[in-house]
Amino acid sequence: MARTDNDTWDLASSVGATATLVAAARALATHSEDPIIDDPFAAPLVRAVGVEFFTKLVDGATDPAQFGAGYGPTMAQLTNGMAARTRFFDDFFHDAGKAGIRQAVILAAGLDARAYRLAWPAGTVVYELDQPDVIEFKTRTLSELNAGPTTERRAVAIDLRDDWPAALQAAGFDPSKPTAWIAEGLFGYLPPEAQDRLLDQISELSAPGSRMGAEGVPATPDLDEDAVRERMKSASEHWREQGFDLDFSDLVYLGDRAEVATYLQGHGWQTTAITANDLLIRNGLAPVEVDPDSDHPTMGEVNYVTALR
Repeated sequence: MARTDNDTWDLASSVGATATLVAAARALATHSEDPIIDDPFAAPLVRAVGVEFFTKLVDGATDPAQFGAGYGPTMAQLTNGMAARTRFFDDFFHDAGKAGIRQAVILAAGLDARAYRLAWPAGTVVYELDQPDVIEFKTRTLSELNAGPTTERRAVAIDLRDDWPAALQAAGFDPSKPTAWIAEGLFGYLPPEAQDRLLDQISELSAPGSRMGAEGVPATPDLDEDAVRERMKSASEHWREQGFDLDFSDLVYLGDRAEVATYLQGHGWQTTAITANDLLIRNGLAPVEVDPDSDHPTMGEVNYVTALR
């Protein structure tokens, strides 16, 4: 089903199902040879969601090698990509803590378990924002698993299209203190103007010394959107044949959008960026092949941005 202005989801449908896919990839990465991440909660959370396709994947009942080849990223590429991405944001929070930041915000947290698995400095408060059903599910499931946060966690159940800054401050967030923000796997699911608005809101709430880590979707002003959506539909049909029924073309917003690093620079941030392929190579993982004749950016061309206020 195509996105609408006020759509909602759980972790088995629409955008929420992509969070479960990412968690499944993190589970596979955690149990791979020579892993670069350790997320012990990824597989249990995936099982709790209850989508058979993902459960079989994390339980080893399905061969990941059969997925994706010729239809977009393979499962191996997705697993490597999520491993490198997870490591990037884990390291981001580690560095922010070393710099003395004790206030962290995870936007569109999904099945992110960093509040439960990272070694946070004493006194750190982690705010997690997501839709109410997503927040309720993760909180309840981790409690049933007898897992507890490793620092103070404050869940803020709100859609980012609503007045989340007010809800965040009502939960105790202090905009006068430096904050470490992350936007992981988020911007592709936002229209360009919503991405700008979110970055504006973050900037307004960020005291000097704040940091932001973000996954930036490449701008594609000359993209043939119809052709790209057809390729995405073909990939979705392939995954549907394997048991995962979700049309990726209905979930994302294509076309021209601001480059995250450049936009933040215009709002008082100093930024650095690394491509996903360079991040993969830095972590000893295989890069994704880039087709020079294609106008459709690949996973390898996504930018990972670090910004300092």
